[in-house]
Amino acid sequence: MGAVPHIPCGLAERERLAWAALEQVPDPEVPVLSVCDLGIVREVRALPGGEGLEIVLTPTYSGCPATEVIERSVLDAIASAGLGPARAVLRRAPAWTTDWISADGRRKLREYGIAPPGPTGLPAGTAPVRLVRLVRRGMAPAPAPVPCPHCSSVHTERLSAFGATACKSLHRCLDCREPFEHFKPI
Repeated sequence: MGAVPHIPCGLAERERLAWAALEQVPDPEVPVLSVCDLGIVREVRALPGGEGLEIVLTPTYSGCPATEVIERSVLDAIASAGLGPARAVLRRAPAWTTDWISADGRRKLREYGIAPPGPTGLPAGTAPVRLVRLVRRGMAPAPAPVPCPHCSSVHTERLSAFGATACKSLHRCLDCREPFEHFKPI
């Protein structure tokens, strides 16, 4: 395969083309979503003087095993679009939150059979803080029901705190009987 020619254009146009290329980069763990749908791509900056592009990424969590794959996929997409050179910068603060998933991303999750997360209720730019209260078994309040992505029923139950990945839990709809995963709000 030959080298992709560099596309000469203004800074704003280069940023627009980069965003369009990144919209096509699937998340390796939930391939129905792009890294843009998830809100992992925070910024795209065309650097002055033809120095390339800087892509700012915020991983879904600091230990996410897909971070390196995402970074490589992002840089490959920019190169394939003829927009290189580019560099990726990981920005971990503020911490990623499921509130950054786009409305289109939430729709895609539902259509794929994964219940999208609800809002965290945190102000924009606020990192979630988990406070844990130790309680005896049976004393914790029941979690709110998660609507089934297949039939929209809220008559569902959680089967496991973890699904295929740590960011999802496993549920079952008691009406349509279909199992499904729920993308946990964080």
